Amino acid sequence: MLDIVHINLEERISMPGGTQRSTTPRDLAAPDAWPHATVVGHPQARVVQAIARTLGERLEEQGLSLRQAAVLTGVNRQAIVNLLSGISWPDVVTVSLLEDGLGVTLWPGAVRPASAEC
Repeated sequence: MLDIVHINLEERISMPGGTQRSTTPRDLAAPDAWPHATVVGHPQARVVQAIARTLGERLEEQGLSLRQAAVLTGVNRQAIVNLLSGISWPDVVTVSLLEDGLGVTLWPGAVRPASAEC
């Protein structure tokens, strides 16, 4: 016999992965201030926020358009837009491709792209 477990919305939002991903990182912050808004109580959304903020800064510093970034990294342009705007939870492959293709570090606290450490 299966036990049915009830998960309320607040618990669902706090869980990393699974159905929680239906709530976007941007939804956990003040959407109009993304990626500079304060995200309280959701460390994973803060990581995505830091990645988005850093990615935007690096694209601007390098003078790259979204299309150019997509070509350099192999990441779909819309996936980059979704990450920058906080409407997606990027996966490890996406972050690694962006870091390698742009020659930058996006993960908070890292000193070089993760693939350089493997």
